[in-house]
Amino acid sequence: MPTLIVENLAGVAIPVPAGATLLAAIQAAGHDWQHACGARGRCVTCRLRITSGAELLTEPTAPELRYRAAGRLRPDERLSCQARLPAGQVSARVPRATQLPHVFYTE
Repeated sequence: MPTLIVENLAGVAIPVPAGATLLAAIQAAGHDWQHACGARGRCVTCRLRITSGAELLTEPTAPELRYRAAGRLRPDERLSCQARLPAGQVSARVPRATQLPHVFYTE
């Protein structure tokens, strides 16, 4: 099964079921994750900074491209509510700006 490794959440490995968004997989694994717009691609609070395996993710969606053009989403970031992982393993980090205050993140 495809896997998302969140490096600054103690390297937790999250299985990503077929067809699921990264956000859906993160939530199914029991992790609290910021997503202010309700997973509709209307904000950037669920973003992840991809550190390896970006080429394995689905192509950026229209909302992601719009946020990149507006300078609100870096080229190495993806919205977890939009990105899907058909196969393989991706590593990512939660950007400091979207970290939740009650969750422990490593550097």
